[in-house]
Amino acid sequence: MTLNEAAQLALAHFRAGRMTEVERVCRAILHALPDTGEIAQLLGVALMGQNRPQDAMEVLRKAITMRPNLADCHGNLGTLMQSLGRMADSLRAHDRCVRLSPDTPEGWINRGSARLAFGDRNGAVEDFATALRLRPLDALAATNLGTALREGRRMVEAERALRRALVVDPGHAEAMLALAHVLRELGQLGDAQTAYARAVAQAPARTEALCYQLFLKQTLCDWDDYDGLCARVLDIIDRDAGVVIPLATLSINTSAAQQDRSARLLFDRMVRRGDAPTLPARPASPGARLRVAYASADLHEHATAYLAAELFELHDRNRFEILAYSYGPDDGSAMRQRLVRAFDRFHDIRSVPLDSVAQRMVDDGVDILVDLKGYTKQARLDMLSRRLAPIQVSYLGYPGTIGCPHMDYVIGDRFVTPPEHQPFYAERLAILPDAYQINDRHRPLPDRIPSRTECGLPEEGVVFAAFNTAYKISPTMFALWMRILKRVPGSVLWLFEANPLAGAHLRAAADATGVGAHRLVFAPSRPLADHIARYRVADLALDTLPYTGHTTTSDALWAGCPVVTCLGDTFASRVAASLLSAAAMPDTITRSLEEYEGLAVALATDADRRAVLRRRLEDGRMTVPLFDSHRFTRNLERAYQTMWALHKAGRPPQGFILPSE
Repeated sequence: MTLNEAAQLALAHFRAGRMTEVERVCRAILHALPDTGEIAQLLGVALMGQNRPQDAMEVLRKAITMRPNLADCHGNLGTLMQSLGRMADSLRAHDRCVRLSPDTPEGWINRGSARLAFGDRNGAVEDFATALRLRPLDALAATNLGTALREGRRMVEAERALRRALVVDPGHAEAMLALAHVLRELGQLGDAQTAYARAVAQAPARTEALCYQLFLKQTLCDWDDYDGLCARVLDIIDRDAGVVIPLATLSINTSAAQQDRSARLLFDRMVRRGDAPTLPARPASPGARLRVAYASADLHEHATAYLAAELFELHDRNRFEILAYSYGPDDGSAMRQRLVRAFDRFHDIRSVPLDSVAQRMVDDGVDILVDLKGYTKQARLDMLSRRLAPIQVSYLGYPGTIGCPHMDYVIGDRFVTPPEHQPFYAERLAILPDAYQINDRHRPLPDRIPSRTECGLPEEGVVFAAFNTAYKISPTMFALWMRILKRVPGSVLWLFEANPLAGAHLRAAADATGVGAHRLVFAPSRPLADHIARYRVADLALDTLPYTGHTTTSDALWAGCPVVTCLGDTFASRVAASLLSAAAMPDTITRSLEEYEGLAVALATDADRRAVLRRRLEDGRMTVPLFDSHRFTRNLERAYQTMWALHKAGRPPQGFILPSE
């Protein structure tokens, strides 16, 4: 067999996916002709296909020694380095590839993908755009460009790029899913729903698309085939049949074990980037001060900021230095300005590559990194893929486990993270003595109470407020609320106006129960002060399950409006109970939906009893643990010091229950 025939045989095996045969033939050729760079490159790619990264790396480097100007070999090495999490090495290899072959679109696409994984969104956009200029009808390049633009919050441009990809390849499932995300962000929810359905149909194996479809249907309160979709998601988790988006598990009836499993699988299959580099040496903190860094995309006008702004201000600067790593928008708001002032150092890391972020944290000497996002909107998953500080903590943003081995602790309390739930967390439980949720005493409390007429409410009858976001409203809870309305004549249900489609679906559902759409009133979005004032008009707030109210519950209690909740079995289903307990309102926590319904009806028909609850909230506003931000800050600082003491003693992270002082 001639060299050419042997090479053709190796290529035929490669095209057929027979990687072990590729290896056999390539090694035979290299035994006879050791300096054949192209064959060594093919062998390296075959070894990559067999999931043998170290062997592949050795062979590809030898191939480059044989043929330094073989562009594809540098590109393949870059892709391999990326899979191992060695992003700086990956980018160097891709840089060499595009310099050697600047007219080849694949090199630019591969470098763009590496840059995007690296957190360099602007660089990724440039590379994908270059690939498209070289080959205008490239669906992959257009799809990747749309994805990079979306991650950079350039939604209109992202939509244009993704529609271009779908013109070239209408069946491109990845482009369709990305377009659905963009349409959702642009508020084109009906079109987004259609796009998600098409993405699911085009690629049934992409189970995450099914989760996004379900999540959007929840946002629209579109419950057609709701039970069937939920059952499919649960089946995927239980059979390990694909990736399930963790956030989608919080608002359906999942167990803590199922939420834990979905988070760990998503991290392993979509977030992990090979072995994380060893944490480099870092300068010691000055004196006894601990350097604590908070990382979030929500350091602007956002619910998280409204809760936590005072925490950042109240940290004891004699014992702590407080830093911010912000990767969300700078909206120029008063809240943004307040937050910038609240930190000792405020770093805007939008589009800053991960290695640069890591080096900044080393230079800053960060001791404890607190992630405020988890698996929520605009999270930087690349940051979850690496250990960036000696101690890493999950707090506030995501009510559940991250499933990430680099996350050492999760901040909770005896309600949301009872000790017996430790088996369902990759992190160790740090259990605070009161509620885990910080609250800002500077949140507005308007003196003026709007009239019922101003709010669009009837002059008479009990007003039940249910201001949780639409995706938390399950068919079960809505049916329960309709039963409550039937049992309390003249009452109305006051809902947050999330989007017109959700309102239409809820009105239709109310008509279908015989209650009637006229018993529903929708509250449009308003500035925070005006929104909180509405709770002073409502008679009673009704919570959702299994995803209970977080900020909405705190807002209601701050305004003096009693809240009825039901204690569930997961973090997200226990938050409202935690807040009520810390507000000295345990008597409105129920343990079953039957008890919930009965208590809501009993309070609705007993104005004196409601008045007692409201007076208790008003009188305790500045004294109950829930709104004692100084007390909370000191407790959280004690938790950080406990974590640091364990680390300094050379001990691994371990759970603890922080005693009251």
